[in-house]
Amino acid sequence: MKTLKEQTDAKIAAGRKNNPNFMKGVDDIIAKAKSFQEGKDAIKIGEKAPDFQLPNPKGDSVSLSSLLEKGPLVVTFYRGSWCPYCNLQLRALQAKLSEIHTLGAELVAISPEVPDGSLTKNEINEMDFIVLSDQDAKVASQYGVAWEVPEFLMEHMRVDRNLDLKKINNGNASILPIPATFILGTDGVVKWSYVNVDYRTRSEPEEIIEALKALS
Repeated sequence: MKTLKEQTDAKIAAGRKNNPNFMKGVDDIIAKAKSFQEGKDAIKIGEKAPDFQLPNPKGDSVSLSSLLEKGPLVVTFYRGSWCPYCNLQLRALQAKLSEIHTLGAELVAISPEVPDGSLTKNEINEMDFIVLSDQDAKVASQYGVAWEVPEFLMEHMRVDRNLDLKKINNGNASILPIPATFILGTDGVVKWSYVNVDYRTRSEPEEIIEALKALS
């Protein structure tokens, strides 16, 4: 089975072949974002993660504190079910979910998508981990991973992808999370993290497994 990096690298290579001008624009945006150190304010290892209460696809409120009562928690922020890189990442995490559970941990995935009945039909919500909606990106902001998406990418999503983020996110059309993953101990303290403003690059699930093993 290919690693997540191999899968995302293949998707990036296909994008460069099929739409080189767009991918060059993305490269420039990511380089600028990195020069401005986007994501530098993300919560750090050793810091306590902010508590939250967010709805699941059924509209039920789920709190961080209640999840931590069950054991360590892997918290991953993703852009939405419309994002192909997010789907690759979450499929890869789903494949490792039994190992995550064996290590006594749970996985929660958070995006700005609104929790309505239609979302229960998409692929991500049919996976076996917890999916929560942070539609105003307040929790992403508290975790230091909210990013105001540049107009170049917004236009691509509107025109080329025919995506109405204002509708998908119930009003929030421009703030998306930087793809980021945190491992929290039962005390709510960050034990491991991965934050990268380049939405095409994600943490390898095996690295998460190794970090959880180190916790146990």
